[in-house]
Amino acid sequence: MFLWVQNKYDMKRLLVLSIFSVLTIACQIKNEHKEPPLTIGAALFQNYLPLLKNKNIALIVNQTSMVGNTHLVDTLLSKGINIVKIFAPEHGFRGSADAGEHVEDGVDVKTNIPIVSLYGDHKKPTEDDLATIDIVIFDIQDVGVRFYTYISTMHLAMEACAEQNKKFIVLDRPNPNGHYIAGPILDMNYKSFVGMHPIPIVHGLTIGEFALMINEEEWLTDKAHCDLNVVKMMGYTHNTRYELPVKPSPNLPNKRSIDLYPSLCLLEPTVMSIGRGTPFPFQVVGYPDSTYGNFSFKPVSIIGASKYPKHENESCYGEDLREMPTNTKFSISWLIKYYQEYSDSSFFTSKSFFDKLAGNSILREQLQHGLSQMEIEESWEIELEKYALLRKKHLLYPDFN
Repeated sequence: MFLWVQNKYDMKRLLVLSIFSVLTIACQIKNEHKEPPLTIGAALFQNYLPLLKNKNIALIVNQTSMVGNTHLVDTLLSKGINIVKIFAPEHGFRGSADAGEHVEDGVDVKTNIPIVSLYGDHKKPTEDDLATIDIVIFDIQDVGVRFYTYISTMHLAMEACAEQNKKFIVLDRPNPNGHYIAGPILDMNYKSFVGMHPIPIVHGLTIGEFALMINEEEWLTDKAHCDLNVVKMMGYTHNTRYELPVKPSPNLPNKRSIDLYPSLCLLEPTVMSIGRGTPFPFQVVGYPDSTYGNFSFKPVSIIGASKYPKHENESCYGEDLREMPTNTKFSISWLIKYYQEYSDSSFFTSKSFFDKLAGNSILREQLQHGLSQMEIEESWEIELEKYALLRKKHLLYPDFN
């Protein structure tokens, strides 16, 4: 009897050990295939600090240029790097200026480093700006959309560095819209600061990959080549879903606004409000007419975000898009819907600016001729396929599925 109980106990013990072993192996396999934690380029100091020693450094940075809880300026100063100048893009060094607002030169009160604005009339660093500079570092969070002006600032800074034989380093960061490409390709006849490159509205590249494309496709003036170094991230792929820890500009406060931005920005030069002057910009659509919807909001002046919003102090009626699924992709559905609902040529408050955002006049003409969403999107397909092949040449990370 004792031997039988002992054997039964041993069998149970053996079974438990076998299950434990299987679970352990399964966990090991899972961990082996688990993506490593994402590390931004700015945090990989070993990959770029040696290049900075005993050099005069200029930084193109803003409020997104954080390494953990510390700004890149403070981080590099603590490591003995000689930062002699800060260049500020649209919205300024601290990211508190309204869209399109003039940004003044100044001095950083914390470090006493001079700040030079690269927005307004002075978008490109001059020879005097770079005279004492050895290396320019670009570390700004992008959102992967053609008309988001940080890529234009980067282009012009690369061009200035190419002309004046300065090294240009990009500290790469994730693209929250990097998991797809969409929209019409820019016709270079419509080139402007809100669209400088023959790319779609959603380009699907990180800021580092985009810098490589600019350089290698010879898009700088006179086909110049910049002495470019991209500090890659670790653990990033184009399938990575990344929620930004710092809002990239005053009117993109959260992931939903960033997801909807490429779609709703096309409504900016129209009669429709997209929520500037509210706590939820780029998350609602409305017009001062109660027939447009049951949801209502009232834009008001917000210093540092929307000083003079469209339809200020008027009740607007339309749609609340805050319940949209996350990772919403680019769509012209709202543009078509409200163009048809308004049904008047005065829908566009600036046809020229709309064409700049769209990258051509064709989209506006397609709307005016009543083409469907499918017909319009099909007209982009050939050029998007060509762009997809071009994009592949410059990828630094595994692509989206």
